[in-house]
Amino acid sequence: MNWRELLQSKPTSNRCALLDFIRGLTVLNMIAFHACWDLVYLFHMPWSWYSSYPAYIWQQCICCTFILLSGFCSGMSRHLFRRGLTVFLLGAIITAITILFMPENLILFGVLTCIGSCMLIMAGIRKILEKIPALLGILMNLLLFSFTRHIDNQFLGIWTKPLFYLPDNLYQNYFTAYFGFPNYAFYSTDYFALIPWLFLFLTGFFIYQFLGKHILKINWQGINFINFIGRHALEIYALHQPVIYFILFLFFHLVKSA
Repeated sequence: MNWRELLQSKPTSNRCALLDFIRGLTVLNMIAFHACWDLVYLFHMPWSWYSSYPAYIWQQCICCTFILLSGFCSGMSRHLFRRGLTVFLLGAIITAITILFMPENLILFGVLTCIGSCMLIMAGIRKILEKIPALLGILMNLLLFSFTRHIDNQFLGIWTKPLFYLPDNLYQNYFTAYFGFPNYAFYSTDYFALIPWLFLFLTGFFIYQFLGKHILKINWQGINFINFIGRHALEIYALHQPVIYFILFLFFHLVKSA
């Protein structure tokens, strides 16, 4: 089968084209965002907009969609532990690569580590969570996500408004950073701790419990090319940064040589 046939192929019957389409759009947004990151931080383009609040909102929309969608899909996964372990190990491989080859751009506890961890936790407690009313689960986890959103800044609050400040002794080392309590020396270019992001993941799970059957019945085929990207999101995530870097490196080399 050639690439043209692959891109035009339809998903198997146990997939939802709408979910693949949303995931594919999110992957394309991620690729664009990371291409901008490479231009600014690796190729040193003076682009102040990338540090602006709209760029932050763009980044947050991408990661929130990924985590919500992962939580939603975990509700219908039959091999959640295996899937979670695969994603977690891929996150560990990416961390190892940055330690060896790009220590100045270290990725520690990145989004794949977070999503893989959430899947592994979900695999252990799914039967318990299924006993909780879905709407209550959605509201409870959204509130917890909002309340703990800035726990890495040592406070609990209503989104950005602090209500309670947390003691310094919670913020000790890499172990505490994994859970959401990084100390002053912690550094990562892609940091997604268990808290607060587990709560957003669980929100996605409860959305599946509440609306999943209706969403999966939506008869909308999307766009084949974008659906294809969505069906292969994990593989594309693993490869996209080296490919982006190579393309940009080649482009600037050709421009410089012209």
